[in-house]
Amino acid sequence: MKQPDLITAIRLYYEKSELGTQDIIKLFDVSNSGAAKMKKKVRQAMAEKNVKSFYPHSINTEVAYELWGIDIEKCEARLKRLRSLKLAE
Repeated sequence: MKQPDLITAIRLYYEKSELGTQDIIKLFDVSNSGAAKMKKKVRQAMAEKNVKSFYPHSINTEVAYELWGIDIEKCEARLKRLRSLKLAE
């Protein structure tokens, strides 16, 4: 799995409580079928945690990030450091 862009990961985390296929594609640069496979695994984790989604084709952002190993606090710290070094906008 490709490392997500920090800015995109942070923006999606705070903008969307649920992610759709296009969000996953944007985050990881995967195909539709790749995004579908990722969603399926998140749906399984959601079922285990008894987390429901509001929309039938969406997945919970927090559960997804946890499953994918995206620590939003670390992402924010890394982006802040990159900006302090003037290596990111």
